[in-house]
Amino acid sequence: MSKKNRPAKPEKSPNYPTIPEIALRLLAEFHAAFPQLVIQGVLADNVYGTHAFLDKASAIFGGVQVISNLRKNQTVRFQGQTMHVTTLFTRYPGVRQTIRIRGGDEVSVWVSSARVSVCAHETKRFVIALKYEGEEAYRDLVASDLSWRTLDIVQAHTFRWLIEVFFQDWKAYEGWGQLTKQPDEDGSRRSVILSLLCDHCLLLHPAQLARIQDNMPACTVGTLRDRVKVESSMQFFEDVLSSEHPQEQFALMAKRAKEVFTLNESSKHMVGRDVGRLEPTPSLEYRAKAVMKTA
Repeated sequence: MSKKNRPAKPEKSPNYPTIPEIALRLLAEFHAAFPQLVIQGVLADNVYGTHAFLDKASAIFGGVQVISNLRKNQTVRFQGQTMHVTTLFTRYPGVRQTIRIRGGDEVSVWVSSARVSVCAHETKRFVIALKYEGEEAYRDLVASDLSWRTLDIVQAHTFRWLIEVFFQDWKAYEGWGQLTKQPDEDGSRRSVILSLLCDHCLLLHPAQLARIQDNMPACTVGTLRDRVKVESSMQFFEDVLSSEHPQEQFALMAKRAKEVFTLNESSKHMVGRDVGRLEPTPSLEYRAKAVMKTA
């Protein structure tokens, strides 16, 4: 339907903010709650690569660098010409460089960059085409602060992956990915609160506290979880062996364990299921023959 025949666009309701608007509100609340923290940059994926988000997120923390992704269909102005960002970096392909991933391992990447006007942003941005070894297509980064060096922006962007590490811990190692969540806002808030309480408990583990106090890298959630499981098992056996009647105590605990960890029937083996009648019907064979003749 052509634009002239479409109904007028309804006014946006403040009760339904967009994802970038929610993110900006959370950033402002975080800055108000923790003003003592020095923020050097804000990292986000391509959902947040808009003019409003980059400028407003930077302003919240006093003009810091904001790095996001630029969509492939974005147009830029370079040397008086308007073109797609992919066209720009096709003319100026990437150069092989070496960067550190989150301050650790060194990897080879192909990088090309330019300070250009992004048409949708109506201002100049630092746009970077980045491709890791083994990848076929470039990804396009966009940064708000034009005074940074290209490789500094690329290496800073690698820290965005830390949020994926949190998701991995949250879903796999802490078990939230396998649990039933309550829907709506209360459900999302409660699951996050519980996960943060779990993280807090792991931070208080003696081995974790010792590493933090010595300014050493903290242990991973997965290894801490495994350590807690082993310690719990050893504590259980110690309590049983130190009791007055260890055999009776062990038998009681074994009975309780079986009551908690029940066995469920597998649906994969189809034992006792009615699978129906899986065979031809003799009275319908003539229909099959008639269809074959007309085919």
